[in-house]
Amino acid sequence: MTDFLIENALGILTGREGAAARATGSVRVEDGRIAAVGRLARRPGERVVDASGCVVAPGLVNTHHHLFQSVLKGVPAGLDQPLAPWLRLVPYAYWDRIDEEALRVSATIGLVELALSGTTTVADHHYFYSDLYDFDPNEVLFEVAERFGLRFVLARGGATTTRRFDGADFAPLPTESLGSMIDAVEAAARRWHDPAPDAMRRVVFAPTTPTFSLRPEELRTVAAEARRMGLRLHSHLSENGDYVAHTLNNFGKRPVHWLAEHDWLGEDVFFAHLVECDASEVALLAQTRTGMAHCPQANARLGSGIAPAAAMSRAGGRVSLAVDGAAANEAADMASALYAGFCLHRSAGGAGAVTPDELVGWGSRGGAEVLGLSAVGTIEPGKAADLVLFDLSHPRWMGLHDPLAGPVIGGGQAQVRASFVAGRELVRNGAVPWLDMEKLGHDAARTVRRLAEPRSARAA
Repeated sequence: MTDFLIENALGILTGREGAAARATGSVRVEDGRIAAVGRLARRPGERVVDASGCVVAPGLVNTHHHLFQSVLKGVPAGLDQPLAPWLRLVPYAYWDRIDEEALRVSATIGLVELALSGTTTVADHHYFYSDLYDFDPNEVLFEVAERFGLRFVLARGGATTTRRFDGADFAPLPTESLGSMIDAVEAAARRWHDPAPDAMRRVVFAPTTPTFSLRPEELRTVAAEARRMGLRLHSHLSENGDYVAHTLNNFGKRPVHWLAEHDWLGEDVFFAHLVECDASEVALLAQTRTGMAHCPQANARLGSGIAPAAAMSRAGGRVSLAVDGAAANEAADMASALYAGFCLHRSAGGAGAVTPDELVGWGSRGGAEVLGLSAVGTIEPGKAADLVLFDLSHPRWMGLHDPLAGPVIGGGQAQVRASFVAGRELVRNGAVPWLDMEKLGHDAARTVRRLAEPRSARAA
C-alpha cells in the first residue's frame, strides 16, 4: 500500500528553498518514494488519495524532544520559574518516579501529539539512565515509536558529573563513568542505529550538556568516540545566560568558542536552544555547519529568550525546528512550533524577519539535514514519501487568501487529514487508527495522579 497518487490539493509546500518552495498539481508515490510532482494523470487502477481542501507538505522533523516529560505538563511548582529552578522542581524532582509504565504512557502521549500535528520524524533526547531502573528506557522508546511507524532518533544522553541541588524532595541525579557511557551508547548503536539516509532508527551520542554534564577533559574523548562509531553529536547549549557565565568564568570564553577548541563543532553536531549566542558565535556555527534545534515555544515559556535562528539561517547556517519537552512547552506539537517561530521572530526582528515558507523549511528540510537523513525532508522525486495533508477546510482557515501559508500562520491545533512515512499510513482522517485515545486519556490521568503523590505516601 505504498503506491498512490495524491491529487486535488490546494497546493504543495515542498520544503525546498526560494521559488522551489511551492508547487502545484499532484504527487505520485511508488514503493514508498516520491516518483513525480506536478500535472499527473491517473493511471488505470491507481490508488488515489483525495487532498481536496488540503495543503500537501513534507512530514515535519522534530529535532529535540524529551518524551518522558509528557506526563509532567504544567507542574505547579515550576510553572512560573526560569530554567535552573524549573529543572530542579520538575524533571530533576520527578526523574526517579518515571518507571516503565509512566515512560510508555508519556512517550505515547508525546508521539500521538506530534503525529497529529504533521510530524513524521522525532529525535528524542533521553538523559536519565540509572541503576535504579529495572527497565531499559531506550527499548521502551524505540518500541513505542515503532508502533506508530515514525522515524525515531534516540539522542542518548547522560552525565559523568552534574550540578548538585539541596533538598530532600528529589533523588540525587544519576551519573555514570565516561567508559560506561561510551559502552552504553555503543551498545545502543549496535542494536538500533541505521546509517542509511532514510533510516527508521538512528542513535546520536548526546551528553545532557557539554558544560555541566561532562568534565572538560572528557569532551574531546566523547567527540572522538562518537565519530569512531559513525554517530552524530547532540546536546543542550546556551539555553540561557547561565551557560555563558559558566564558560566565561571558568574558561574565559563563550560556549561556542570554547567547544570549538574541543572538537564539538561541525556538520555532525547539532545543539538544542542556542538562545544566548552573540554574532561571532552565530558566524562560527554557520561557518562550521553546526546545526541548531530551535525550540521557540519552550524558550519563551521559560523566559529564556529568542534564539538567533533567523540570523543563523541568513548566514547560511543549518536551522531546524523542535518542540522540546512538554514540561516546558505544554503545546509540544510541531504545528504550534511553526506558528510560534513565525510570530516570535517577527516580534523581535520585524515583519520581514521570517516567511511562512522559511518556517516550513526549518521544520522539514532543516531537520532532515541536521539529523543526516538526506532522503527525507522535501517533496521532490527520489525522496522518501514522508508526507502530510494539512486540512484547511475548518473555519480557522476560511477566508484565507494564500492557502499555502495556512499551516504556518493559522496557529492553533493542526487539522491533519492524513500523513505517511515512506508511503505507509501514519494518520488517517485526523486520527492514529490503532490508538485508543480514551484509554490513553485514562492512563495519562492515572499516571499523573501517581506521580503527584507525596514521596511519603508512595513509600507507605
